Amino acid sequence: MKKLLFLSFATMLIISSCQNNGNGQLTGVQNRERFSQPDPYEMAYVPMGSYVMGAGDQDITYAQLNAPRTITISAFWMDEAEITNNKYRQFVYWVRDSIARRLAGDIRPDDFLVSENTKTGETFDPPYLNWETKLNWKDPDLIETLDQMYVPEHERYFRKKDIDARKLFYEYYYVDLQEAAKKDGEGGQHDSKNAAFANRTQGLKDRSVFVHKETINVYPDTLCWISDYAYSYNEPKAKEYFSHPAFDHYPVVGVNWRQANAFCIWRTRLLEGAKTKRKTAEPSEFRLPTEAEWEWAARGGNSRSPYPWGGPYTTNDRGCYLANFKPLRGDYAADGGAFPLVVGHYPANDFGLYDMAGNVSEWCRDAYDESVSSYAWDMNPSYIYNAKDDDPISLKRKVIRGGSWKDISYYCQVTTRHYEYQDTAKCYIGFRCVQDFMGRQRNDNPSKASRIYN
Repeated sequence: MKKLLFLSFATMLIISSCQNNGNGQLTGVQNRERFSQPDPYEMAYVPMGSYVMGAGDQDITYAQLNAPRTITISAFWMDEAEITNNKYRQFVYWVRDSIARRLAGDIRPDDFLVSENTKTGETFDPPYLNWETKLNWKDPDLIETLDQMYVPEHERYFRKKDIDARKLFYEYYYVDLQEAAKKDGEGGQHDSKNAAFANRTQGLKDRSVFVHKETINVYPDTLCWISDYAYSYNEPKAKEYFSHPAFDHYPVVGVNWRQANAFCIWRTRLLEGAKTKRKTAEPSEFRLPTEAEWEWAARGGNSRSPYPWGGPYTTNDRGCYLANFKPLRGDYAADGGAFPLVVGHYPANDFGLYDMAGNVSEWCRDAYDESVSSYAWDMNPSYIYNAKDDDPISLKRKVIRGGSWKDISYYCQVTTRHYEYQDTAKCYIGFRCVQDFMGRQRNDNPSKASRIYN
């Protein structure tokens, strides 16, 4: 009898607990992490919309690379201006300091490494870096260890002690979702010896085959100012453009596609690691824009205009140029800048984005293919291919858009397509990041720029 009463009491408790949790109704999982997406710093909101992507004017090259078609783009955030030297330098310095802390941890692990979570007892192998401890580069205990970070003494000139840029490598992992999403029999590389195919046919017992490691040297190729142009005096730019504070707010150049992609990964990790007062779900990742996103953002809502400022001409009604490019018959200085200019020098487009034409061309996420418009989907079209080292060079082409300070106005048009190889750095190519908008649409006016560059 007592056992029966106990079971009845337990049953009543269970029913009571169910009634308190939605009264037996379908209410979804409770106590989920809250999420609110703040406006990312110095990024402009680009609303979702549809437009006719592709050439709307005469195809003067007769290349037929961009057949017009209607596509739809989801809302996203985009950097108001290209990534500057100073912002990219934050990435370089972070890599430098992380390597130095790892070396210092070999001498003083208690100060620079975290091998255990003191609250949970969880151990970390390899240990995390401790960023709380201040790193003193002149610490007598660390000088000898940190000296290997500098250029070897026999390579120094004027006895100048500089950090060896050849040692600044950033290491990260990524999941190849394109490969993981393939169904059995897709692609031309699947056979009984292919690890990815074997995992699919065996029920995905080991997903590690889709996880890849990348190790990238992050320092820009400053010598591209010289190598890009034979018989031209550009040595001052090679020595000063990235390092001198006078160029802090100029767009970073000499960064190849892989370095730009690594910067996006690092920027995401930097945001995820930031300490917040309230617990919220993580925001979406930073990445390079797709080619379709870039063109939609560059148009600024002006679907029929060849340039981001909404008109068919490169000057305004007072005869002032609206971008930094190569006008007239090679008069580089006619627009106010013979080389790249400080970001935001010209007015923004109607989405609040600066320099979507001219100044420097910009890397896109997409691989370049001449016929992509004939087979890519019309909703957020994108052609992604993770080229391997042993792939043919034609598969290593990545899209660049926007034209630069050394290009004629044709390359500044929002529809012009061009490419460069993913391992190549040029003195006229930079980049900017995007972040997916976590929702359907914002209610405020997207044409308001959140910041003016001066």
